[in-house]
Amino acid sequence: MLQLLIIDKTGTINQKKVRNMKEDEIYKKCGFKDNDNFAERACWKVKIDGDTHTVKCFARDEGRASTENKYDLPPPIDTKLYFGSMVLINTDGDTYKDLTLDLWDKIYEKLFGGFEDLSATAQEDEKEADELENVPKEMKTKDGYLKDGFVVDSNSDDGDDDGDDDDDDDDESWNDDYSELEYEEYQFTDDD
Repeated sequence: MLQLLIIDKTGTINQKKVRNMKEDEIYKKCGFKDNDNFAERACWKVKIDGDTHTVKCFARDEGRASTENKYDLPPPIDTKLYFGSMVLINTDGDTYKDLTLDLWDKIYEKLFGGFEDLSATAQEDEKEADELENVPKEMKTKDGYLKDGFVVDSNSDDGDDDGDDDDDDDDESWNDDYSELEYEEYQFTDDD
């Protein structure tokens, strides 16, 4: 039995075992009735733990709205849109090899150039010294930010905020003598 991966349209990956593998009938594993627009879309060759793996991605590139596959594929097909389920198979020339979820995770990480473990870096960040710890208090705002002109203290004078708004008087002194609009009386008649 051969293991391959099915990626459904929500982006969930499922491992599936198949007895006989034929690339021209692989669309059936995705639940499609025919192979219209279903073809090999990418082939990645990756070396993991000393073994070379060639992973092929089969998908449909045309479909109805709301059936788009949400899975984030590795380059070079990361910007293309695919519909319905997709299949990932592992090959070695003309023979097929098992593709497990654990193996795909390693291949996926390698294709993206690796991922950073944020929990490990969070511990390192806590151990780092505070950059503003040795800065004198008068060089910081009341919130603890450095006064470098980028962050302005709320009690600093800008010249504009003197509390006297002269703009309010402009509305009251507006004169209606220069208006192009005039009041006209409209007479209603029953002649219409």
